[in-house]
Amino acid sequence: MSYYYQENRGGFLSSIPPVTKNLILVNIIIFIATLINENFMIGKFGLFYPSSPFFHWWQVITHMFMHGGFFHIFFNMYTLFIFGVVVERIIGSKKFVLFYFICGLGAAALQLGTQYLEMQAFISAGATESISALKSTPTVGASGAIYGVLIGYAMLFPQSKMTLIFPPVTLSAKWMVIIFAAIELFTGVIGWVDGVAHFAHLGGMLIGWLMIIWWRKRGVLFDQNQI
Repeated sequence: MSYYYQENRGGFLSSIPPVTKNLILVNIIIFIATLINENFMIGKFGLFYPSSPFFHWWQVITHMFMHGGFFHIFFNMYTLFIFGVVVERIIGSKKFVLFYFICGLGAAALQLGTQYLEMQAFISAGATESISALKSTPTVGASGAIYGVLIGYAMLFPQSKMTLIFPPVTLSAKWMVIIFAAIELFTGVIGWVDGVAHFAHLGGMLIGWLMIIWWRKRGVLFDQNQI
């Protein structure tokens, strides 16, 4: 492994890899736009069910930059910063941007697939109010892609320690993401936490796991400049 010295004169922002930095900045800009005109932004760029009159094809991408409130974007961007910086530096920026967006698309696919099954159940039961509610409820947030980044970190550094804020439990990254996945699956199936796209989170994790395995098998996981 070769090393070189490069003087850092750009301050804090220059120390953040470009993809992670730009993703955070774009998310913040779009969140500010959402605060200015929430109805327009959510209605045009949140992800609606495909048969909804509010659905547009671009929403499968744009929903990743939409957030429902300050704490939603804060925790998403904080998690992206903590884990995205590390993963991007290891696998390289070009691979990281591909990884991020494919995880986000996988999250959207599983979320829409789950909604399709719900829709079929509502149609069979003649639950018109539930059908209308599903078609008018958007999915927003970067969480699906970020859960992919989280499992990518855990696969790269499975024994690194992670501590939750509440409860203050410290576990290895491997076990932490396994527990997260189990919680998302459980709460998604029983519908315990309403308003959270649990299956989008699982979709991002599943695609992230598959991509890391695929790159490892091909021997192209790591950024060649780091070897």
